[in-house]
Amino acid sequence: MALEQHSAEMALAQAAAKAAGTLLLEYQQSGFTIREKRTSDLVSEADIASEKLILDQIRARFPDHTILAEESRTELQAGDVPEHLWIVDPLDGTTNFAHGIPHFAVSIAYYRQGIAECGVVFNPARNDWYVAARGAGAWYQAERLQVGPQQSLTDCLVGLGFYYDRGAMMEATLATIHQLFKTGIHGVRRFGTASLDLAHVARGFYGVYFEYQLSPWDFAAGRLLVEEAGGKVTTARGDALPLKTGSVLASNTSLHSRMLEIIQQTAGDFFS
Repeated sequence: MALEQHSAEMALAQAAAKAAGTLLLEYQQSGFTIREKRTSDLVSEADIASEKLILDQIRARFPDHTILAEESRTELQAGDVPEHLWIVDPLDGTTNFAHGIPHFAVSIAYYRQGIAECGVVFNPARNDWYVAARGAGAWYQAERLQVGPQQSLTDCLVGLGFYYDRGAMMEATLATIHQLFKTGIHGVRRFGTASLDLAHVARGFYGVYFEYQLSPWDFAAGRLLVEEAGGKVTTARGDALPLKTGSVLASNTSLHSRMLEIIQQTAGDFFS
């Protein structure tokens, strides 16, 4: 696979993702227990076991490195920029996983001094591998990725996500969708796995992807895929994307400014 030997961190990310993916498939075959963190936000024993496996592998190889992981619910303190940082989503798309839908992923990224160096997004149900390394490109299997050529929203599909909030954030998202349909987009897609949505921007399937609340483990690897495929990733305000929970807008670059205009029109009050 492309980039396997790009770095020790890349090799570890791929090995850990593969092992975690195998574990997740075993849970699907044998059964697992689901509980809710809150309304519609599911977590399973598979999430927890997958995270433990990944974190154990990282700590065994790099014991001094900092780790952000979804089920551990750790966050960086303001101004904290670790020299070595791993950001892990052990099972992105738990709701899909729980319902037997083969669209979920393991997402692992390595950042050095706040900069994404390598990332892996692996869907074990389909054996789909997306990998990226800073300055070395983004890849699907052995195919070099390039964002789509769409120059207008009328030429593209838009990917999106809903956070678990069913209030103001949901209403802001729906208002944006409503306006997007007025522009003549081909359609919207909401598949429920942010890391794979970002991979689909990198692959050219979507011209744009947006979501109004994502955590670092949701986007850490996927944003590097988009950037290395020639795209752009910012907040929904157009600011540089920080490693903290917030909004995300990814595009093929050509559509970014137009999407920012629509978001300001439809969801600007939400972000004020």
